[in-house]
Amino acid sequence: MSKNNTYINALTHPVFKFIKQAASELNVDSYVIGGFVRDYLLKREKAKDIDIVAIGSGIDLAKKVADLLPSKPKVQVFKTYGTAMLRFEDLEVEFVGARKESYNEDSRNPVVENGTLKDDQNRRDFTINALALSLNEHNYGELLDPFGGIEDLDRKIIRTPLNPDITYSDDPLRMLRAIRFATQLNFRIADTSIESIARNAERIDIITKERIVVEINKILESDKPSLGFILLHKTNLLERFLPELTALKGVEEVEGQKHKDNFYHSLEVVDNIAQNTDNLWLRWAALLHDIGKAPTKKFDKTIGWTFHAHEFVGSKMVFKLFKRLKMPLNEKMKFVQKMVLLSSRPIVLASEVTDSAVRRLIFDTGDDIENLMTLCEADITTKNPHRFQKYHNNFKLVRSKIKEVEERDHVRNFQPPISGELIMKTFNLKPCREIGQIKDAIKEAILEGEISNNYDEAYEFMLKRAEKLGLKRN
Repeated sequence: MSKNNTYINALTHPVFKFIKQAASELNVDSYVIGGFVRDYLLKREKAKDIDIVAIGSGIDLAKKVADLLPSKPKVQVFKTYGTAMLRFEDLEVEFVGARKESYNEDSRNPVVENGTLKDDQNRRDFTINALALSLNEHNYGELLDPFGGIEDLDRKIIRTPLNPDITYSDDPLRMLRAIRFATQLNFRIADTSIESIARNAERIDIITKERIVVEINKILESDKPSLGFILLHKTNLLERFLPELTALKGVEEVEGQKHKDNFYHSLEVVDNIAQNTDNLWLRWAALLHDIGKAPTKKFDKTIGWTFHAHEFVGSKMVFKLFKRLKMPLNEKMKFVQKMVLLSSRPIVLASEVTDSAVRRLIFDTGDDIENLMTLCEADITTKNPHRFQKYHNNFKLVRSKIKEVEERDHVRNFQPPISGELIMKTFNLKPCREIGQIKDAIKEAILEGEISNNYDEAYEFMLKRAEKLGLKRN
């Protein structure tokens, strides 16, 4: 990476000239700091949000910038934090006055005082996020790097500006951020930092579940999520918020029979699925698809290790996990539950692809059939090339059969051809158990292939079933 100390080319967006002008008129110094500078130096996609530090009032600077901008954007002021934010073109710009911070042991909310740029850089989480570019007339574009952040970018290392025990204890969320950045950037965390995170792991308990989930999501959205989860486990953080996952760790052997390590298997599945989908909730399903194996694991002398009904148990655990982590308990959670519940179905189906089994799979999965197949293909982690190819060939047959059956039988988002109202009218019935029995019988007949999914065949079947139940037509 270039050691050139001036980076005017980073400041081509017109907003920087307006900030420079506003700061000059207010007679305060200003700098762009943090992620924008880091990502520019790494030649990553340009950040859509930038952080501006003023040696003075960040709120006053934001208001002055808004006055100068042609669009006259609204300034959102957060007096509690001494910050302000405005939007201009494609950017979200946040302003803050330079400050120094001190922390109480039971909170990550700091006691804040006005400070210098160096004070502000001291409070940053990592050296690579403490890099600042001057927006001042006399040294516009100059890089200010008091902690060797640019060398750390070169060496691909995550390191704290100050003693990591102080950095992580003050704001324990930084421990998760260290691991998230290491995962996203494929950087190494400095040994002293890794050791410090492990020492301070219990401090993560003061962080809100919502903030923890934001970082987990970013790890899951990375190109290779396993890097982050292995670090979370190594530093004792993972067991504090995802014990269902760490419970899968380890291999037991009884009478010479072992089972695979389902923790590392789950991480392989997440890495596999990350190559094929950006769907965050499908990645969550991949991470959690085997969590039911820990509570259902048993050894049988005849057949070895078993995990009976682990999909059902796991789907129930998903709800408790989402609730505990204050994650959405809406259709996103239900989607993850469904994927976990059905995660083994196509694998079982692959050994014998029958029309009726495929119809039932389509019926149960609906529009999520493609997501389920993507999950199941990611679940193939065997290192035996013959078995790997065999599984994938079988899944090709399943996909082909799904397409064929759906085109013919239209089972997806199944709507019964015979309604309850028609049954009531045909046999002069009031609401009763027999109506449900007839509807269920029609559905089963369609899924089993006894009749086609159309009105005429379903109507004839209804008449025969009603006759067996002793019902007479009007």
